[in-house]
Amino acid sequence: MNKGLKGLIVAIGIILVLIVAGCSFYTGNYNKMVTLDEQVSNKWAQVQNQYQRRYDLIPNLVETVKGYASHESQVFTDIAEARSKVGGITQLSAADLSDPVKVQQFQAAQASLGGALQRLLSITENYPELQANSNFLALQDELEGTENRITIARQDYNDAVTNFNTTIRRFPQNIIAGISGFTSKANFSADVAAQSAPSVSFD
Repeated sequence: MNKGLKGLIVAIGIILVLIVAGCSFYTGNYNKMVTLDEQVSNKWAQVQNQYQRRYDLIPNLVETVKGYASHESQVFTDIAEARSKVGGITQLSAADLSDPVKVQQFQAAQASLGGALQRLLSITENYPELQANSNFLALQDELEGTENRITIARQDYNDAVTNFNTTIRRFPQNIIAGISGFTSKANFSADVAAQSAPSVSFD
């Protein structure tokens, strides 16, 4: 075997090794991004599940309060309007998570409903009989538990988003992300005051 042919074989071998290594690097990083993307979608689903749980609790809570405070019409109107807005944008697809505007609309609607709920619960302080109603107390406890789960679900989602966004921005993963169509996800950053668990004194 002459030197020229031997050199050609070595060169082809090196090229093949580089191709295999490049494909392996691309595939490994692509699969990692897919996994992180799926984790973001899963965490977001948990956020939506908890908000849906809160959404479903509201009619029973409102009806119970109405039995004792039927003249508080403005609060009931505010709740109905806020709940209606939430109902229109409850579900966001995985693709929507890359659109900050849509995520912000979701957050704003949920914050509005959270604020209306706090106003509803605050008026119950004026109705001692309502505060002693077992059905109301059970609903209020369930709502507080749901709000706490919402807080945890939002944090888990934000952690998954941070992990995903950091990965696709690093070099050279950012090149693979760009080629493969991975884009940054929006963090959930709704107003803390509006989203915190309702606090009602039963003293």
